[in-house]
Amino acid sequence: MFSFKTLATIVLPSLVAASCMHGTSHMKRQLTSSNTVAISNFGYSGLQGPLNWAGLSLANSACATSAVQSPINIDSTIGLAEVKPVFEAPDVEEAEIENLGTTVEVVMEGLGAKTTVGDVEFEVKQFHFHTPSEHRIAEEYSVMEMHIVHEGPNGELAVIAVPFDFVDDGSSTTSLLTSVFENLADVTVPGSVSKTGALSFSEVVSHLESSDIFQYTGSLTTPPCAEGLTFFVAKEPMPIDVQTFSAVKKVIKFNARFTQNTLGNFNLLTVASSVDKFLVQNPVAAVAKKEGDEIVVDKEENVEGEGEVVEDNNRREQRRRRRRRGWSS
Repeated sequence: MFSFKTLATIVLPSLVAASCMHGTSHMKRQLTSSNTVAISNFGYSGLQGPLNWAGLSLANSACATSAVQSPINIDSTIGLAEVKPVFEAPDVEEAEIENLGTTVEVVMEGLGAKTTVGDVEFEVKQFHFHTPSEHRIAEEYSVMEMHIVHEGPNGELAVIAVPFDFVDDGSSTTSLLTSVFENLADVTVPGSVSKTGALSFSEVVSHLESSDIFQYTGSLTTPPCAEGLTFFVAKEPMPIDVQTFSAVKKVIKFNARFTQNTLGNFNLLTVASSVDKFLVQNPVAAVAKKEGDEIVVDKEENVEGEGEVVEDNNRREQRRRRRRRGWSS
């Protein structure tokens, strides 16, 4: 039986507002006196983006060092769920929808939605969206991905990831999306809060019953990137129409973390940092490889242009020697 893990890192909400674990016991929802919600203090561009998440707070160090990070490319090394999750959600008249600055989130706490895996029951806390999809399946991405965030009895976090894509002529859509985004115009500003339409999850329930479900242990896909989160990723996408997608991406914009390294391998940012340090000292083409528990960077032989680089370095060194001897360059 697959065992669920607890998060390797727990942080205070003030450090990483509106993380993927927003609305769970690890990060309580924060509403202001003016009925707005706290927005994210990270982003997806420039110094606020994934390449510098670790630089935004010491609590985010796993984003640049952990070897078990999400999202990933789902390939042949990722198996199907050992025990298929059973998702259940009653119809609700409405739910709260919030713009967190980095995504749009629907609050589900206390509405009776749950997922059972074997003998473990998880409560659905919220679901939110990423455009484009964060996970890729056999290298292929989808136009959108929904993360249904759950919490178990001992604080374990699990996410059901459902991809959405255009089908046929792009005019078909999942009815849940139509209801969720019924009042999307009311939450275009980060921090704003509104209500969804009436929500029916029957199509999602049926889809998860019929689709293959991949399972792996990874991390939060947002800061603090803590390890220990269980992902259940639906293989087949659900339909979304072009009109709905266009409206959603105007509000959410781009909010997908880049694909992480193969689980258990060095964090890509650790690799990049090692290569960068080597190139500063040796401005020629280089390759990085793993030797034991270390990253070793070697000069790559027979790389086009390397001869020119070495020749330029030699010329610079000759000029420095002439200047020291009082010669003109």
